[in-house]
Amino acid sequence: MRFGRTSTGSKAWSGKPRRPAPNVAEDERVVRSGFWVKVKRQTAKLPFIEDLLSAYYCAFDRETPLHVRAVLLGALAYFVLPFDGIPDVLPLLGFTDDAAVLATAMKLVIDNVRPEHREAARRKLEGMN
Repeated sequence: MRFGRTSTGSKAWSGKPRRPAPNVAEDERVVRSGFWVKVKRQTAKLPFIEDLLSAYYCAFDRETPLHVRAVLLGALAYFVLPFDGIPDVLPLLGFTDDAAVLATAMKLVIDNVRPEHREAARRKLEGMN
């Protein structure tokens, strides 16, 4: 929702669309530049690949609300960025932190991940195999 602050500090409808916060824009840039490269390299190792792709398609859907995009782009940027809580090169453990971040993000915004996003993810996976 679009909220602003009134002179008394309470929340009120501002009526103006809000621009993405700078960190959301930076997350979007990071995801756009590195997502597909990492996905193509790691597809066979990722048991959560369909959810990852569904999150991607939802995050870049123009109809997805900004707060949902922010959550998903943050999770996707965490996946793309080379620094990690648990390095991705460790066998069996490498992607557990990425999976946990994605699962948490998806739980928060699952109502916004539509069947079209899941179908786009399935089609992309079929094309990658």
